[in-house]
Amino acid sequence: MTTTENTARTHTINAAGKRLGIIATEAASVLMGKDQATFAKHIVENVIVTIEHASKMDIPDKKKGEIYQSYSGYPGGRRTETLEHLGKRLGYAEVVRRTVEGMLPGNKHKKRLMKQLIVTE
Repeated sequence: MTTTENTARTHTINAAGKRLGIIATEAASVLMGKDQATFAKHIVENVIVTIEHASKMDIPDKKKGEIYQSYSGYPGGRRTETLEHLGKRLGYAEVVRRTVEGMLPGNKHKKRLMKQLIVTE
């Protein structure tokens, strides 16, 4: 009987003192597997990306007014919220999660890639 081992490699990003965009682009490229020589866009890379200290990242005052929005599909169903308000309401881990999700390709692999992302405050 053969056993299957989980051979997922791990990649850790320390967000303390770094900008949100730099953290998100690094995480998105590692999740897609673009840091490997064997990159193929139709294959999901087996990697776990962990982002630590999300609440300590450097967000300038100008970017705190950046708008995050969602749309329910109904008339008048557009909801907008600033980055600062979203960070206070759901935590800066959710801000990082949404930013990384926006940088991933919008195909059938997106949900699986997001499950491989772990963000801690």
